[in-house]
Amino acid sequence: MPGRRFVEWQQRLDELVRRHGVPGASLAVLADGDVSTAASGILNVETGVTATPDSVFQIGSITKIFTTTLVMRLVDEHLLDLDQPIVTVLPELRLADADALGRITVRHLLTHTSGIPGDHFEDTGRGDDAVEKYVDTCAGLGLVHPVGALMSYCNTGFVLAGRIIEHLTGQPWREALRTRLLEPAGLHETTALPEDALRFRVAYGHDVVGDQPPTLVARWQLPSSAAPAGSTLCATARDVVGMARVHLDGGLGVNGREVLTDSSVAAMRTRSVHLHRGATAAGWGLGWALYDWNGRRAFGHDGGTIGQSSFLRVVPDAGVAIALLTNGGRAEDLYHELFEGLLAEFCDLALPPRPTPPDVPVELDLTAYAGTYAAVGRHVELTVEDRGLVARVSATGALAEVVDQPVEEYTLVPVEKDLFLTRQPDARSWTPVAFSTLEDGSTYAHLGLRALPKVG
Repeated sequence: MPGRRFVEWQQRLDELVRRHGVPGASLAVLADGDVSTAASGILNVETGVTATPDSVFQIGSITKIFTTTLVMRLVDEHLLDLDQPIVTVLPELRLADADALGRITVRHLLTHTSGIPGDHFEDTGRGDDAVEKYVDTCAGLGLVHPVGALMSYCNTGFVLAGRIIEHLTGQPWREALRTRLLEPAGLHETTALPEDALRFRVAYGHDVVGDQPPTLVARWQLPSSAAPAGSTLCATARDVVGMARVHLDGGLGVNGREVLTDSSVAAMRTRSVHLHRGATAAGWGLGWALYDWNGRRAFGHDGGTIGQSSFLRVVPDAGVAIALLTNGGRAEDLYHELFEGLLAEFCDLALPPRPTPPDVPVELDLTAYAGTYAAVGRHVELTVEDRGLVARVSATGALAEVVDQPVEEYTLVPVEKDLFLTRQPDARSWTPVAFSTLEDGSTYAHLGLRALPKVG
């Protein structure tokens, strides 16, 4: 990619970072076999250190692609089968329903369909046994939905996948990541330990409220016990698209060394799950979110930690991957506006229009949706008020200690039967909220990708 061509994108990034109140951002674009980078803003409002392409940010749940790729390496080595019950590898795991536990497979973990509560966050320390100890804290958890019946975004399942990796390799997850993935793939700007991140310029998360100046978040990192799900991994945007390159190049690392077989690469982006109406993705593979953009296929993942957000999109027919890493502000609005232009230029691809409320208000019986919806870590009260259907969303338990805003309130705007839109007060992007009912009559609210059962 000619450097002169990318100078304009540096200028565009500078403009959008200011417009959306993002303290700092790093961008990498893989196109025509080359990686171009840009960065803008600052990493930390108190130190004033500028963001550069060499800066590392927390990549959050993009880590799930790394964990899934590690699992698929074990499948390639015939050490694991995707349809193997997880209790055959994790006999120490206990859930409230032992029969249901026996039906949960590795595939269920990687597709978020196990039914295990997804936001079970317990801090078990920073030792090499943090993930092992986390498994013990799952004892007694009930299921959010029957095994395989729905997709509900599940951090817990990916921690369990990380523990499977530990069992089969005899290494802590972070060491297996380094020796079995990062080094073979030639990714040297990715680390799971804060002391290793200090070798780089490091981004700090920020709270940005309205027009107020950004402030540092109270806590830099999520618990190490959730590392395989995305709590600790830091990387440059360049390394994030380097990971995507592995999946564009048939499983080969940047040095030509095989990381995955071509069949495992294909399996990861084969649709396993269809999502609810209104969802931003068309479906889910093994780890990857799958998109259908005007008939063209793409895949990717987002990540969010305390005050940091990350975005990765890959368009295989164009050989293009784009990664954006940020440390606060209206990051999702920045992502939408920036990627619309990047995908148009480098992929000749027009994104579908973002969802917006209908021009003519839709009349629905809102009382049918009112009630209490809850699972481990989240409690939602839906009430009918003069302004419409109002959601009060509370983080509960250990999750409340690590999220930016433990209590939030939104108004849900009807789009059609069982589908609404909502958005945060300072955001421009709308988020779908859908409702569904299983054959047994149980009702669920789908907030983003999480399914919460109606409990009252």
